[in-house]
Amino acid sequence: MISRRDCLLGSIALTTLTGCVGVPPRPGTPEEVSRLAAALAGLGPNVSRQEARRAADVTYSYVYQLALEYEIEDSPTVHNAKVNNGTKPRGLCYQWAHDLEARLKLERFRTLDLHRVVAANKGRYNLEHSIVVMTARGDDYEEGIILDPWRLGGRLTWMRVPEDTDYTWRPRTPAVAEVLSRKYGQPARIIDDDTIMIGDKVFKPE
Repeated sequence: MISRRDCLLGSIALTTLTGCVGVPPRPGTPEEVSRLAAALAGLGPNVSRQEARRAADVTYSYVYQLALEYEIEDSPTVHNAKVNNGTKPRGLCYQWAHDLEARLKLERFRTLDLHRVVAANKGRYNLEHSIVVMTARGDDYEEGIILDPWRLGGRLTWMRVPEDTDYTWRPRTPAVAEVLSRKYGQPARIIDDDTIMIGDKVFKPE
């Protein structure tokens, strides 16, 4: 399960990558949006260029909107601490992923799919992280592009999944089911992508 502590400690390992502290993230530039749109269009021959462009536009604009709503002004380390002590509203890794996925689902893309994945940091901190991956319709998440607003404190990080050397990604629901099974000492049943059961207990992966 992605915990507040995991997101907090995981951000410590990335503090040096986040740039200036105390400066709100800027919106994506037209060039950045165009590069993401081209990458999404290149996911497969059946991906609509119009949908790829819309996905890139929505992703960059919504990440910036969330950064303002979350009141991002610091590195992930500092901001996560503020979320945990109640002085900031949201902004942990799984919250970024949840909110971005929910917004992108509203677009009802016909040639693109969304996946939620989690990972363990390969570096000093063996901790979990949560993101959204976008693929061509019907493709496995490993063939997609990660969309990660948390890693650089409100500025979008994106790349093909195999290019991400910081994390080894796994589908969220099976990974969470394994954690719950170990915790409760019982087999977990995956009902659907958003529901896991252990005995008569129902769990919703975040």
